[in-house]
Amino acid sequence: MFARRARLLWLLLVVSDVVPLLLSFEIAYLTRANFPELQLFFLTREVTAALLVTAAVLWTSIGIGLAAYRRPASFETLGMLRLTFIQTFWFGIALATAIYLLNLGAISRLFIGLFIVSNFLSQIIYRLAARRMRRIVLEGFGGRHYYLIVGTGPKAVELARLIERHEEHGNVVGFVQEPGGPELLQGGLRRDYRVWPLDQLARMVEEHIVDEIIFAVSKAQLERMEELFLACEEQGVKTRVLVDFFPHLRSEIALDRLESLPLLTFSNAPENEYLLFLKRALDLALASAVLVVAAPLLLLLAVLVRVSSPGPAIYRQLRCGLNGRKFWLYKFRSMYQDAEQMRQSVEHLNEMDGPVFKSSRDPRMTSVGRFLRKTSLDELPQLLNILKGDMSFVGPRPPLPEEVARYEKWQRRRLRMKPGLTCLWALAGRNQLNFTQWMQLDMEYIDNWSLTLDFKILLRTIPRVLSGRGAS
Repeated sequence: MFARRARLLWLLLVVSDVVPLLLSFEIAYLTRANFPELQLFFLTREVTAALLVTAAVLWTSIGIGLAAYRRPASFETLGMLRLTFIQTFWFGIALATAIYLLNLGAISRLFIGLFIVSNFLSQIIYRLAARRMRRIVLEGFGGRHYYLIVGTGPKAVELARLIERHEEHGNVVGFVQEPGGPELLQGGLRRDYRVWPLDQLARMVEEHIVDEIIFAVSKAQLERMEELFLACEEQGVKTRVLVDFFPHLRSEIALDRLESLPLLTFSNAPENEYLLFLKRALDLALASAVLVVAAPLLLLLAVLVRVSSPGPAIYRQLRCGLNGRKFWLYKFRSMYQDAEQMRQSVEHLNEMDGPVFKSSRDPRMTSVGRFLRKTSLDELPQLLNILKGDMSFVGPRPPLPEEVARYEKWQRRRLRMKPGLTCLWALAGRNQLNFTQWMQLDMEYIDNWSLTLDFKILLRTIPRVLSGRGAS
């Protein structure tokens, strides 16, 4: 309900965040240039411009990905310090990678270090000051709003309670009781509110300041209030309707339009196009960087696979991706060439329940393949799948079509997120989980998805992969 104001505040914070970044750049440059013991330091205009633009884009993009400009924790001291530290950590890694990929030349590492540290300190000082100005800024966006709630049932009370929680945005003027509606139970509210009968609504709007009217009534009552809606429209009063017709649905609800036709949208998978686009951009950048750095290792592993047994180094397998799209998944071949023909003879070795086959004692694996599986190096070619857009770094693992055919209905929801190299199940034991636990963790990831969660999963996956825990 406060989305427009939140977007304005968000945009202001994103843009103003660049100011301490530019200041930190100048501080770091002057500090490094005046070190008498070190060699002369100088940046050309082209390198300076490229570095500043890159730093500003990376800093704000990472901040958006971490929801640093939206989360309530951003305006609390400890939460702000933690978010700023995490944002600085990823900024340092991304900036170093960008300097290498953009071939900006040999830039002083001391200068980059000074830039990152001074930016961290400047951002903390700025955000502490900005927190105090938040209420002033919000009032500058139009002042406090006053809301009138039509309805006196539990949902109307809950709505009032939520508005009370965001008092910097506005206040509840009172309630309007619909015909035959329940008495208002004000026990859970911070103050006592006046309740007007429905036939006094027009006069009440004329005598009191009302910015918006929110209808929190049943569907049957709503259909009887067409004339009231028309009266509000005639007077130019903004109206909102609480959509509570399907109370048991957990989906996110949004109103879209197809030209002139309004569409009420229900979705229980991530739908934020901006964050999903940023996730895709980060996947592309990270996959490209890893492929460049790991190219010699990929070549060595390909040679080892070819030498260990006859057959190609890369194995293709048809998998199901986003919303059931089929794609070819690439892996280093870890089994003998005729492994698929031997599948039925090793079914009794399956260590997983459900429609999935996994076995640490699979006789079809080669000696090199067993090592690749244990270290997860066999999955490195899936960086190509990430570049193609079939996969992401973090997401549910892509299943086989025959596995999907045996899914229960609720398990098919995992296909509503792009598959990935790792996810929550990788942190919880990988192949040590049963199939139901695996599916439930994928649902938990989808329900709670954010770029921050992706970063946490990636950071926690690295030591598990290096130790080989849970892999087979």
